[in-house]
Amino acid sequence: MNKVVLISVIIGVLIFGVYQGFLKKEEPSFDLVEVIQGELFQEISETGMVKKGNGLELGFKNSGRLEKIYVEVGDEVKSGQYIAKIETSQLQIQVQEAKANLTIFQSKLNKLLAGASQEEIQITETKIAIAEISFANAEQNLKDVQADAEQDLKSANEDALNVLDDCYLKSYNAFNSVDLIQRTYFSGNDQDSINVKENKNKIEQAVKADTDLSQMENNLEIISDALKIIREICEEPSYRSIVSSTDKTSLDNQRTYISTGLTNITDTQQTISSTITTNESLLNTAQAQVSSAEGSLQTSQDEQALLIASPREQDIDLYQAQVKQAQAKVNLLENQIAEAILKSPIKGQITKVNKKPGELVQLTDIVLILLPSVPFEIETDIYEEDVVKINIGNPVDISLIAFPNKIFTGKVISIDPAEKLVEGVVYYRIIIAFEEIPEGVKPGMTADLIIKTAKKENVLMIDEEAIQKKDDKVFVEVLKDGEIEEREIETGLLGSDDMLEIISGLIIGEKVILR
Repeated sequence: MNKVVLISVIIGVLIFGVYQGFLKKEEPSFDLVEVIQGELFQEISETGMVKKGNGLELGFKNSGRLEKIYVEVGDEVKSGQYIAKIETSQLQIQVQEAKANLTIFQSKLNKLLAGASQEEIQITETKIAIAEISFANAEQNLKDVQADAEQDLKSANEDALNVLDDCYLKSYNAFNSVDLIQRTYFSGNDQDSINVKENKNKIEQAVKADTDLSQMENNLEIISDALKIIREICEEPSYRSIVSSTDKTSLDNQRTYISTGLTNITDTQQTISSTITTNESLLNTAQAQVSSAEGSLQTSQDEQALLIASPREQDIDLYQAQVKQAQAKVNLLENQIAEAILKSPIKGQITKVNKKPGELVQLTDIVLILLPSVPFEIETDIYEEDVVKINIGNPVDISLIAFPNKIFTGKVISIDPAEKLVEGVVYYRIIIAFEEIPEGVKPGMTADLIIKTAKKENVLMIDEEAIQKKDDKVFVEVLKDGEIEEREIETGLLGSDDMLEIISGLIIGEKVILR
């Protein structure tokens, strides 16, 4: 082998090694289960004991008023024969209401799936047009209210400035009058002259101060008090005859003018405060009208968007759930009506009747006692989690140790409504009757029981372990054309062999990944 060929072989080996080690993707490994069709059983296994048949205490599963008793003491009855009935008139009314609700929810679902009609779209367009006009009018009204508020406040402020100017003039005139009187009569150093000078200074300081309405009000009160003091000094014995009546009248007039100014200041402040309060109220109302109109417009637009949009998956799920809930309500009420008729679970004889027509029957009341024709029955205790699955009439496969390789048939004829505690665990006693009594059976024999609580034929099913859950959704992974596809499904009855009924989402023969 020459060097060129040898080098080529080495390079080829290296490339293959790199491919195998780094580039070649590993094929995913998982188990697959197939969707199959067949019979699905739900069974409960338990052990019981053969006992001599006692009188069966029969009652209703629901409370109500006893309407009729079809038998008397001593009557022989057959299995399935009607023996008593409670009133169902209210239940019948509730069934009609439940069916009406079911129709409504089904119609809503159908409408959702069908989409909006042209008439509905036209209605929403009209609502949007009206809402747009209302919104535009509300916005314009807000602008008008804002403009009026600004103008009203501006006018109030202008009036306030005029009042301030007038009050300043009154203050200035008061000072001039006091200054003249002080220089004329009180230029000495006596106490009255000193007091007049001090109050004149107070007036002067008030006049010189830069003020707003509030400060001006305070200044006018200072000036009014000073004028009062000066006027009172003018009536002192030393000056009463000296100060002229004209000057005294001038002081009285100036104080009246200041009092008028105070009143104007108060009125102006109230006017401004009232204007601000009124404006705020009007603006808030106008803004609320804009917000309301905008909300109505948005609501109308949202309604149209929702109306013309394709139905969302969550909306479909919601409506379907409402339909299922309504259907469950109908089924529940119809089941209660069916349970309002008490039937004999087996052949036997009525030995006691405890109730009369018209009496109220409670859940735990014993209405009749039935003595079975068969001499033996099987008693067993069922765990509280399983007893809810069992109903009167459920078929039972019975195996007796004394009869190996033989299976006898029976059915549930009684479920005790009262609980029974066994080492702190709640159980309920049930009675099972033989369809045919095995020859040679004895009390105390042990019986292995398989109670068939549910059975469905021709249903799709897969292994329960293939089911996955995420965000309240039940789904499986389907292998289709080499690709893995997540598929949401709806499930039903869980069988005793861990096979789960598939109501929707899969078809027979599909391959589902078992993780």
